[in-house]
Amino acid sequence: MNVIWIVADTFRQDHLGAYGKAPVMTPSLDALAAKSTRFNRHYAAGFPTMPTRADHATGRWTMSYMGWEPLPVDSITLAETLAADGVHTAAMVDTPFYLRGGMNYDQGFQTFSMHSGQEGSVTRLIETHHHESRDIKAAWRYEGDRNVAQTVTGAMQWLQGHHKEEFFLYIDTWDPHEPWDAPSYYTELYMPDYDGEVVQPIYGHWQDAPGYTDARVRKALASYRGEVTMVDTWVGYLLRMVENMGLMENTAIIFTSDHGFYFGEHDGLFGKLTFDKGPDGALFKHGDANARWDFSPLYEEIVLLPLLVYVPGADPGVYGGLTSAVDVMPTVLEMMDRPVPEWVEGISMLPGVHDRSAPGRDFTVSTVPFANPGDPVRSVDNIRRQLGRAPVTTVTTDEWSLLYSVDEGASQLYHLPTDPNQTNDLISGKGDIAGDVHQSLIKFMSETRVPEGLVKPRSSLLL
Repeated sequence: MNVIWIVADTFRQDHLGAYGKAPVMTPSLDALAAKSTRFNRHYAAGFPTMPTRADHATGRWTMSYMGWEPLPVDSITLAETLAADGVHTAAMVDTPFYLRGGMNYDQGFQTFSMHSGQEGSVTRLIETHHHESRDIKAAWRYEGDRNVAQTVTGAMQWLQGHHKEEFFLYIDTWDPHEPWDAPSYYTELYMPDYDGEVVQPIYGHWQDAPGYTDARVRKALASYRGEVTMVDTWVGYLLRMVENMGLMENTAIIFTSDHGFYFGEHDGLFGKLTFDKGPDGALFKHGDANARWDFSPLYEEIVLLPLLVYVPGADPGVYGGLTSAVDVMPTVLEMMDRPVPEWVEGISMLPGVHDRSAPGRDFTVSTVPFANPGDPVRSVDNIRRQLGRAPVTTVTTDEWSLLYSVDEGASQLYHLPTDPNQTNDLISGKGDIAGDVHQSLIKFMSETRVPEGLVKPRSSLLL
């Protein structure tokens, strides 16, 4: 069995049409979903970009022992494991942080192609004030010049030379990550009078940023949706080639993301994390060396991920059990009939593909890698910034979502079956339930060997 694993950054679950939650045009992925198992409750683990890639590469809860940083030298990756057993491992990526600063996320791939050109693709934007992606983007003339187009085209070219081998092909595009700058005709599908403005998110509440209005956030959402449809279009070209090559009979296909994004939900959040305010009361901005991270809740819009798993011969359907991003790696190994090493902490999801009644996890954990207030961390754009407040950790069970904070009175509890949009915080009246979910987090931190200096501040739930 071959495997093609596709990751599209910042792709909200509710923006994949097959989930039936938003009026977004994703016909290619919808067609794949009709042949696949659609996982309805698949959650992020490490957050955001590179912590997820570490989870994907290792099948481990990396938020417990590393941050946004190079893979530890003793890590054994999925690609290494497969390559050592005779599989041709290849990666086509444009997500910009795989290699810079010695990140070595190409580890184990025999073929690795990195397409430059995404905004944010330098390690120290603060110091350089310019980066190569602007030169590349200035040369764009056609849709095919865009990053997702170049990355998918590279994958299609690679397949033409290697589709008769046993292979593992990993495709990672940063689109639909901001800046949302697909050709205007994509945005016009959602906003016919689109004026061409590329709206930048402010990573905070839009009401706190001068010049931002609800209408401007709606424009950003339309351009985001346009970029989602562009990603779907290019993934569709790839999937058609896979069909033409006859690979649907012997190739599993996975489509997923790393996290979502806020477009005004929860009192105006516009971003995925929240900057602190400076001494003048204004929000810090990208590129500001003094910027700190403030309270950054991880609601469903951020942590609930799309996941489609196509396996030849398996009946299509929907799986409702809890799964985590760490579970994809062992799933690939089982698909390819390779043993799952004992150090892998993820659980194969293949049973859920073949049996919809197979049990899922009891709970999942989604968080920026564990750290304490004042710690310097890298998140979002690979720039080191201080934590003004500790990261919020979301613990999700079959019924409940606990957004845990070490700060007194800051944790939140939501009953997902009756409140999927998380608008009614029940923690004041359901402290016993919140306490039980919190104990699951403490058990998790113990089992994943989180250092005591990070466990102790989280040992209590302060209502």
